[in-house]
Amino acid sequence: MIELLVLYYSSNGSVREMAQLVARGIHQVPGTSARLRTVPPVAPRTTVAEPPVPDTGAPYVELADLEACAGLALGSPTRFGNMAAPLKHFLDTTGALWAKGTLVGKPAAVFTSTASLHGGQETTLVSMMLPLLHHGMLIVGLPYTLAEVNDTASGGTPYGASHWAGPADDRPLSDDERALCLALGKRLAETAMRLAAR
Repeated sequence: MIELLVLYYSSNGSVREMAQLVARGIHQVPGTSARLRTVPPVAPRTTVAEPPVPDTGAPYVELADLEACAGLALGSPTRFGNMAAPLKHFLDTTGALWAKGTLVGKPAAVFTSTASLHGGQETTLVSMMLPLLHHGMLIVGLPYTLAEVNDTASGGTPYGASHWAGPADDRPLSDDERALCLALGKRLAETAMRLAAR
């Protein structure tokens, strides 16, 4: 069984829902499974440390999760056209894995959610790709052969799955956005299977 890591940070729940859909897409490919993990929040000033296991949702990620995975789906809400600080903070701790080449040649995909339609979906996706490229990972996107990439009026790009949550984070994922999350997970899993068969 090939296991893929779905790692995300979600502040209001939209990215968490997307992560669950990406994991479902992975599970559609026989011989693959998904491990859902999240990162703890960070604050400008240190207050009280987060518990080692969150009260609800996915457990916090450990470097061992990255070492064990055959591929990675990375998700974050947009923060000024960039990934959120908690996810960046975790990625900044992966230098030892980079030095060993742990992630070289593994496939990776990215997904995001924004409050405004023009809130930097694509730049956020690219910001998440940059450290993955430095790790030597192979980026998997969403091709235009998927009708939803052309049809969506809210989220979804060739760079990865995206969602327009609205300023109050009260817009549910559209059918197109949901389909693209599933497709992203499936493409990531299929790519991991092909690479494992080499």
